[in-house]
Amino acid sequence: DDQSPVQAGSCRELCVLVLLSSRKRPGEPPLDLGSIPWLGHALEFGKDAASFLTRMKKKHGDIFTVLVGGRYVTVLLDPHSYDVVVWEPRAKLDFHAYAVFLMERIFDVQLPHYSPSEEKAKMKPTLLHRDLQALMDAMYTNLRTVLLGDTTEAASGWREMGLLDFSYSCLLRAGYLTLYGVEALPRTHESQAQDCAHSADVFYTFRQLDLLLPKLARGSLSVGDKDHARRVKGRLWKLLSPARLAARAQRSSWLESYLLHLQETGVSEDMQARAMVLQLWATQGNMGPAAFWLLLFLLKNPEALAAVRGELEQLLSRAEQPISQMTTLPQKVLDSMPVLDSVLSESLRLTAAPFITREAVVDLALPMADGREFSLRRGDRILLFPFLSPQRDPEIYTDPEVFKYNRFLNSDGSEKKDFYKDGKRLKNYSMPWGAGHNQCLGKAYAISSIKQFVFLVLVHFDLELVNPDVEIPEFDLSRYGFGLMQPEHDMPIRYRARP
Repeated sequence: DDQSPVQAGSCRELCVLVLLSSRKRPGEPPLDLGSIPWLGHALEFGKDAASFLTRMKKKHGDIFTVLVGGRYVTVLLDPHSYDVVVWEPRAKLDFHAYAVFLMERIFDVQLPHYSPSEEKAKMKPTLLHRDLQALMDAMYTNLRTVLLGDTTEAASGWREMGLLDFSYSCLLRAGYLTLYGVEALPRTHESQAQDCAHSADVFYTFRQLDLLLPKLARGSLSVGDKDHARRVKGRLWKLLSPARLAARAQRSSWLESYLLHLQETGVSEDMQARAMVLQLWATQGNMGPAAFWLLLFLLKNPEALAAVRGELEQLLSRAEQPISQMTTLPQKVLDSMPVLDSVLSESLRLTAAPFITREAVVDLALPMADGREFSLRRGDRILLFPFLSPQRDPEIYTDPEVFKYNRFLNSDGSEKKDFYKDGKRLKNYSMPWGAGHNQCLGKAYAISSIKQFVFLVLVHFDLELVNPDVEIPEFDLSRYGFGLMQPEHDMPIRYRARP
């Protein structure tokens, strides 16, 4: 008897489902295929990863495998067991393949002989010790240029703009000048004005690409978006071309070292420019949003703002010179801000949502902290999502959705590091910087940059929400997995120079 096309179609789907469901072997994590063949849970995962994974955790516990667009993804949500994954050698669990895929898909970067571990080894020294101090000093100078460069205009009264635009533009522009160099040395009013204008051009062009990033990563751009992305990338490649960068003064040792590494591995000039854009995102894409949330939480929590201001005023009263004469912010000053440190940790706990991913290179056993053991298959992807646990886990943090500025402070004012789950102290109680072999290399630079920015803003400006009663915006849900979350919409603020 001939089958109708509909019957044939359902037969095919049934065969696919039978093949997929026969996949689970004894000793493997619970498997959830979703109801759509091959796609599985891809749509739900892409729409709101946190809600989807929360639902799966309630259903299956803290380890499970889901089908997402033809890939089997094993999700681990037990922070006691994270170390096993993040420290596993690359011969077993690898980050390389996924990094290469994203570099190509988002930034059109293809590097011959690309080795993340070799690149990391080359870059690490340029973000430590003396080089780190030089970066931090340059960042302070550049933040002052960008923030206070037009104080004459600012002095004339209140200015209004979006808080995300304000935070993101200041930090990315200053970060760009710090890593990629300035117009000229010695600095003059004219060269600083050029730095302000050029860095603004870089930021506003970069921001257009940043807004398309989730769609680029998922391959879901419309035809119009594709044209726009192509134009924006072309402009950024010109702005960050090696020829242009060669003419800049005071380039960081990080930049010199990275460019040399690219040249030594035979990367063409065109591809070097693309790698420069990738690095602009990797080094600067999260600091602005992090500072946005931190300042927003302070503006919505008067007690927290008063505590931070009190701490800064105390520091300034003890300083050896007035703030206007400080050309750098000494490390000992940055290190004596426990309240601001706690505010930053709490803000990151609530808003940092990177996916930590690995790919199983071989079949392997994954031992859990509680003694259970699960089998993983070669080719499967492993995903940790610290945003859900530890960061939003009610067993670890009371009222995990609520911003508490002193959550990371002990009663004596020292940093609180003792947090527990299942009665056991946690090593990983918040993971905004990733972990293990893939922890963010620029963590110290990023932390001190955000603190310098907040310090300068609170000392030099009066800052307030245009509408103090407006609710904190929801997340742009498409950005789960990329690092810091961004808001669905900006928050209008006004600010003016303090007398």
